[in-house]
Amino acid sequence: MRVRLLALCSAVALFSLGAVPASASNEGHGYLALGDSVAFGFHPVTATTPITDRLDARNFIGYPEIVAQRLNIEDVNASCSGEATGGFIDAHGLDNSCRGYRSLWPLHTAYTGTQLAFAVNYLKANPRTRLVTLNLDANDFFRVTSGPSKDFWPPSTCFTPDFVAYFSSTGCAVQNLETIFAAIRGTGYSGLIVAMTYYALDYSDPAGLFVSGLLNGAMVTAAAHSDRVLVASGFKAWQPFTAAFGGSSCKAGLLIPTSATTCDIHPTPAGRDLLAGAIVQTIADSCSAESAIGCLDRNQA
Repeated sequence: MRVRLLALCSAVALFSLGAVPASASNEGHGYLALGDSVAFGFHPVTATTPITDRLDARNFIGYPEIVAQRLNIEDVNASCSGEATGGFIDAHGLDNSCRGYRSLWPLHTAYTGTQLAFAVNYLKANPRTRLVTLNLDANDFFRVTSGPSKDFWPPSTCFTPDFVAYFSSTGCAVQNLETIFAAIRGTGYSGLIVAMTYYALDYSDPAGLFVSGLLNGAMVTAAAHSDRVLVASGFKAWQPFTAAFGGSSCKAGLLIPTSATTCDIHPTPAGRDLLAGAIVQTIADSCSAESAIGCLDRNQA
């Protein structure tokens, strides 16, 4: 019943999203979304989602679009499927397929250069931006564990094939995330920055939880070391909805099914909407205003 309710809520959210014209937004492009395939809204090729979906980025709806709809604000989604922290910063940095994806398929927002360069230029050109969100570093894990060479490692000088060290409090992931947050604040942007942590694929799997803890720990550490970065917990957003399913995000309907018994690692609309809700709630909790929109207004540059 809980899954059916989540699916119904997701359908309503999608209908509402399509029904709200761009002119209804509060302040034009007031929200810059950054990140990887989770922010992009990526879904794998299945019987109902053919590869031709990738010809039009509007076929992919990530949590930023839901956040924008709930906050009555227009988003610019610069995320890229396969983005890692190194490639986010440097055109030759560690990448897990973002550059390949961009060479074949359109993103939500067209730009040349790195995602960080776009973010910096965008924020300088749009000083009244009210919100920036970021989720990142899972693709670092996929590349580190597949044995990348130093040639893929700029701009960081802390190369290590040890993924535990890589995600430690002094490791590459934290260094790169701190660089990203510093660059965003370096533009003069003084509005809200919300970093989102990842959900777990299976909350009953100790090995998976260990990896989630490493990835999310790096983001939390980097946020704590940076200037006014809030953290929204994607991990906590999903956890209670998996309890009735033995901790499985797949069985709970939060991950895209690829067969009768298996799932992809990317969220369903229900899972995506929970991530969006975590961000909106984090914003609402960040000040004494009675709503997330009120907190955005109070943080207006």
